[in-house]
Amino acid sequence: MKSTPHSGPSSTEEPAAPPETEAERRRRRARFLRELAEARELRARVQPRRTKERRMREALRMRTFRI
Repeated sequence: MKSTPHSGPSSTEEPAAPPETEAERRRRRARFLRELAEARELRARVQPRRTKERRMREALRMRTFRI
């Protein structure tokens, strides 16, 4: 097993970046949510049967916990 001189937890970490602003965080979150929705739509087109089953299970779960 080879040992590298810089092996350790700090070698993979990036240098401390300035704290991100609230607007940057919101922008990043919005992009993530858009990509997530796009991935779900793609999955629904590619695997319609599985998606239908997931929708049915979700509906059943919602009915189960309704007050």
